[in-house]
Amino acid sequence: MTTDPYLADCRARLAFDLLSNTWNAVLLWALRDGPRRPGELCERIGGISPKVLTETLRRLEFNGLVERHAYAEAPPRVEYELTALGRTLLGPIDAFGAWAFEHGDEVMAAQDRNSG
Repeated sequence: MTTDPYLADCRARLAFDLLSNTWNAVLLWALRDGPRRPGELCERIGGISPKVLTETLRRLEFNGLVERHAYAEAPPRVEYELTALGRTLLGPIDAFGAWAFEHGDEVMAAQDRNSG
């Protein structure tokens, strides 16, 4: 891999791609306190459809950030939890959240000024 941030195979670009999808960061943050079932995640997050939840969990699992655990029970139970790698993203997500809390009003004011 190269270190040029504009090339497709750059590691920095890979990291930004992981966090650029809104639901990726939201789901990682929702799993920070431990394993959750899909229904719990939908309730905790709000505004995410079951289809988008499933797609996002699969994407996070594909990237090694989330593990899926299926339990052979009646009825079957599935839980998702962060991997050690997924936990390493909690710090950057928290930093983005702190930035948004501190500067969100300024961004929204700029959007208001520039819309219409």
